[in-house]
Amino acid sequence: MTDYILPLLLIALLLTCALKRLPVYDLFLKGSKQGLTVALQVLPNLAAMLCAISLMEASGLTQRLLRLLAPVIHLLGLPIETAPLVLLRPLSGSASLGLLEKLLAEFGPDSRTGLIASVVMGSSETIFYTLCVYMSSAKDRRTGYALFCSLAGMLAGVWLAGLMIR
Repeated sequence: MTDYILPLLLIALLLTCALKRLPVYDLFLKGSKQGLTVALQVLPNLAAMLCAISLMEASGLTQRLLRLLAPVIHLLGLPIETAPLVLLRPLSGSASLGLLEKLLAEFGPDSRTGLIASVVMGSSETIFYTLCVYMSSAKDRRTGYALFCSLAGMLAGVWLAGLMIR
C-alpha cells in the first residue's frame, strides 16, 4: 500500500491544478529555476565547508582536537569512542552516519556507546550545513544567535544522553 502513496499524491496534485486551471508546466519550470538559483548560491559555501572538513581530517587536526577535548567528553559522561561523532555531527550528516554505523558495528546497538551514539545522531543536526544553506538562500551572512543556540542545544542533548544512558 505504501508504494502507491507518492504516485497518488502526484495524481492528486495534478488533478487539483487542473481543476483550478493552473499552468502546471510553467509553474514547474519557475520552481525549477528558483531551486537552481538557490543551489548555485549555496554551492560555494558547501564546497568550502567540505574542503575544511577534509583538511581537518588529512592534517590530523581532528585527532588532536579529540585528545584536547577528552577531559570535556569525560566530564559530559560520554564514552571517548563517541567523541568523534559529537565533533563531526554539526559538520556533516553523511560522515556522521558512516561513523555511527562503524560504532554500532564495533560496539553493538545495545551497548552504552551504541545507545549514546544513536541518541547524539538522532537528537542533533548538521548545524553548520543548515546555517550555510539558510544564510546563503536568505542572502544574509549574519547568523545572530542561531549558531550559539544551535550549539548550546546540541551540547545539552549530548550531555543528557551521557547522563541518562548508564
